[in-house]
Amino acid sequence: MSATTTKSNPRLQTAYKEQVAPKLMKEFGLSNINACPVIEKVIVNTGVGKQLENQKLKPEIRETIIDTYVKITGQRPVMTLAKKSVSNFKVREGAPSGFVVTLRRERMWSFLDRLMNLAIPRIKDFRGVSDRSFDKGGSWSFGLNEQAVWPEINMASVNFTHGMNVTIVFRNSDPKKSRFALAELGMPFEKPEDRKKK
Repeated sequence: MSATTTKSNPRLQTAYKEQVAPKLMKEFGLSNINACPVIEKVIVNTGVGKQLENQKLKPEIRETIIDTYVKITGQRPVMTLAKKSVSNFKVREGAPSGFVVTLRRERMWSFLDRLMNLAIPRIKDFRGVSDRSFDKGGSWSFGLNEQAVWPEINMASVNFTHGMNVTIVFRNSDPKKSRFALAELGMPFEKPEDRKKK
């Protein structure tokens, strides 16, 4: 007989189901738990158009970005290629345009937990992240200027500094519900008084 093991859900996922969802239902008058916003996936990407030389990417830049993504997401990124040529940007069809990772389920929740509690607070002169980039469906995007904010990255061994864009994709949501849900999870949004100082 083989022993059965119980797999526990990530901490943030449990908090969302047990604490955030009931608050969402009360705050927005939702009668059914299935009407609550759901975080469907997280997309992390880095553009490399400016780093191309003769429409090619240097191996050291490619390996640095891949290493960063493997360490912070647990997944190897996919390299995306330009779908069409754009003369104004000196980009040819088929040239490397960026790297992307799509996270779901346990890896998604683990990434969000470390993003909010480890990476974002390490941003220099941090005053909170902007809450002005929600789309109509409630998905939210923001950027990190460099990979140094992640404690997994040893910048002494890195030969290329790069940023990344993070998109948190919601289902059954709108900007107000998504912001409320993320704030309840611990996303450190900027305060109104700090926004006025910018």
